[in-house]
Amino acid sequence: MSLSFSPQRRSDPVPAEERAAILADPGFGKHFTDHMAQATWTQGEGWHDARVTAYGPITLMPSAAVLHYAQEIFEGMKAYRHADGSIWTFRPEANAARFQRSARRLALPELPAEDFVNSLKALVDVDQEWVPSGEAGEASLYLRPFMFASEAFLGVRPAAEVTYCVIASPAGPYFKGGVNPVSIWLSSNYTRAAQGGTGAAKCGGNYAASLAAQIEAAEHGCEQVAFLDGAEHTWVEELGGMNLYFVHRDGRIVTPELSGSILEGVTRDSILSIAKDLGLSAEERRISIDDWREGARSGEITEVFACGTAAVVTPVGRLAWDGGEVTTGADGNPTALKIRQALLDIQYGRAEDTHGWLTRLA
Repeated sequence: MSLSFSPQRRSDPVPAEERAAILADPGFGKHFTDHMAQATWTQGEGWHDARVTAYGPITLMPSAAVLHYAQEIFEGMKAYRHADGSIWTFRPEANAARFQRSARRLALPELPAEDFVNSLKALVDVDQEWVPSGEAGEASLYLRPFMFASEAFLGVRPAAEVTYCVIASPAGPYFKGGVNPVSIWLSSNYTRAAQGGTGAAKCGGNYAASLAAQIEAAEHGCEQVAFLDGAEHTWVEELGGMNLYFVHRDGRIVTPELSGSILEGVTRDSILSIAKDLGLSAEERRISIDDWREGARSGEITEVFACGTAAVVTPVGRLAWDGGEVTTGADGNPTALKIRQALLDIQYGRAEDTHGWLTRLA
């Protein structure tokens, strides 16, 4: 039987004037809606106690397993208001499936896909006034489902009590002044993930492990960091939180093939289909760091771009490493921008959804 997220509306929501001021300049991840969805899993009862309740602090015992053993996963997606006022999200079934794969890898209980999608619908239905207008550029409501081991127990074993939540945060355009290419630092000191590890799972530990390299990138004047594989330190994998694509001189676009240590991004997968819609040849294969450097130098690689939920598609202008650098995108990154626009047009309801990717939330 599927969960029913019964609404328990708070008596003190953010006043309309204050909410309007936030939506006028929300930033990213700084403000949160009035409510959150929540459910509990226990070894004896399974999933139960599903509800939409007031957004606020979560009480944990100091011995809660997540604080000691990092048994935690999350997802990231957006809700979009279309021109007619309706609210939609993009490929939630793909996020639900990845959430289940992440749960299996972190020894957490799997949440049925129907319950995952219903939790989004229940929260957005209650907090739909927090979804920015479709006329507000690329503004959206960012949705963050997550699950963690809440059992109060010190011992290295799967938790017998788990908490699932969804919180929501209004998000403005990722690029306020237009889409600008970013600089990438190639990490030679750190590895994001390795075969048999948690690289293909969306868990907090992967992101924590990338932060030292991110600091190193900033010290070298770069906004993002690129990681190589953990075995040969030869093959390009991904950035700290985004997948990569390479555009070749003949128009082909190539992304590193899934290796078990690369996160299977929903945006990454969508671009493989959108590229074909645009008449582009798209492929997945291994790409070495020498392929990137030499291809950029020779002009064989004309564009590089990163992709993910938050920024959608971001051109990469410069790759730097200890001892050198190369640049791409001299022609203005037309392929990346064309793909980006095609994806946004589907998400915001400006283009026909021929793939059946959109799900109505409210």
